Amino acid sequence: MSADDAAIWDELARDMTAWRHDLHAHPEFGFSETRTAAQVAAALRSFGLNEVVEGVGGTGVVATLTRGAGARRIGLRADMDALKIQEKADHTHASRHSGVMHACGHDGHTAMLLGAAKSLVQDPDFEGTVRFIFQPAEEWGRGALAMLEDGFLDRFPVDEIYGLHNWPGLAVGRFETCVGPLMSAEDNFEIVLTGQGGHASRPQHIRETLVAACALVMSLQTIVSRRLDPADTAVVSATELLTDGTRNVLPGEARILGDVRSFRAEVSAAVEAEMRRMAAGIAETYGLTAQVTYSREFVPLVNHAAQTAHAVAAARRVFGEAAVTADRPPITASEDFARFLEHIPGCFAFVGNGEDSAPLHNARFDFADSGLVPGARYLAEVAKMRARPERA
Repeated sequence: MSADDAAIWDELARDMTAWRHDLHAHPEFGFSETRTAAQVAAALRSFGLNEVVEGVGGTGVVATLTRGAGARRIGLRADMDALKIQEKADHTHASRHSGVMHACGHDGHTAMLLGAAKSLVQDPDFEGTVRFIFQPAEEWGRGALAMLEDGFLDRFPVDEIYGLHNWPGLAVGRFETCVGPLMSAEDNFEIVLTGQGGHASRPQHIRETLVAACALVMSLQTIVSRRLDPADTAVVSATELLTDGTRNVLPGEARILGDVRSFRAEVSAAVEAEMRRMAAGIAETYGLTAQVTYSREFVPLVNHAAQTAHAVAAARRVFGEAAVTADRPPITASEDFARFLEHIPGCFAFVGNGEDSAPLHNARFDFADSGLVPGARYLAEVAKMRARPERA
C-alpha cells in the first residue's frame, strides 16, 4: 500500500469507527431499521453518490456508482439489523435501546461497506459499476427475500455479488471461504400435543402431555443418528418445551419448538417426514393428537466457483497469501445472503473478529474495530477487480 493509500485508509478507519459506534449505540430490529437506513443513505450522498434509493424491500438501501466503461455490474452487500438481546457491556457505544443490540456485528458490516463505498468514490482509477446493497432483516431470514420481491433483480441488476460476515475465534486480518456449500439451511418446527389435563394426583383419569412430549424430544434426537445417511450433515434441536400445566396440574397441551439445519433439500424433506412419523406414533401411544408445523426459513448458502476464485484473489491482495483460507469447512449456521446466490453468481466469506471475541448472539459481543479496514479494503478490491473494463 502506498503512502497516499495508507493516509486515505487511516482517515477511513476513523470514519468507519465513528459510524460503527453510532450504529451500535442505536440498534434497530429487522424491518425497523429506519434510523440506520437514513444514516446510511445520508452518508452515501455525502460521498457524492447521486443514485441512492431508499425503502427497497422495506428499509433497504441501494446506491450505485458508475464510472467509465466497466463491463460488469458488481453487487456488494451488508446487513443492517440488530437482535432482541439486552446488551451487557460498559463501553461508551453500548446500546441505548433496551432489549436490542448489535450482537452479530451487522453494525461493523454496514460500516465496512460504507468505507468501501467512500474509498471507491475517491479512487481515480476505478472504472465500472458497483451497487452498494444495505439489506434489512437478515436475522429473520426475510430481508434478502423482501428486496428480491421488491424487484431488486430488475431495478438494480448485477452480474456478480459479494458479501462477508465477521467470525469470532478467527484472528483479525484473516479471511476464509470455500467453493460450494458454506452455510446451512435453517428449518423451524412446532409440534403441538393435545390431550386432557387434570389434577397431578390422578394421572390415570386424564391424558396428560408432558411425559409424551419428553419422549418425543428424546426420539427426535435419533433422526440424525438413525434415520439419515451418515454422510449427510444435519442438526435437529428441540429448543423449547411449553405446557399449560402448573405445579399441581398435569398439562393437556404441550408445544415443542425447534430448529433443523441441513445442506440438501432431500435431507430437509427426510427430517420433516421422520418428525411427522414420530409425532404421530407417540401421540397414538399416549392417546393424544399431534399437529406438526414445519417451515423452511433459510436456504443453504452455496458459493459459486468462479466468483469464489475472484474473491480469494482479492483477499490475497488485501490480507496476504498466508492469511487466506480458500477451503474452510462448511458450518451449520445460516445466512440469507443465500437468497441472492440463488439468482446471482457470487461468494460469501468470513473475516476474523479476534480469537478472544465473545460469540455471536452473545450479550457481551462487540465487533472489533481493528477489522474494519481489512474488511472494507477487501470489498473495495473485489469490486475494482471485477468491475473494471474487459481488455482485448
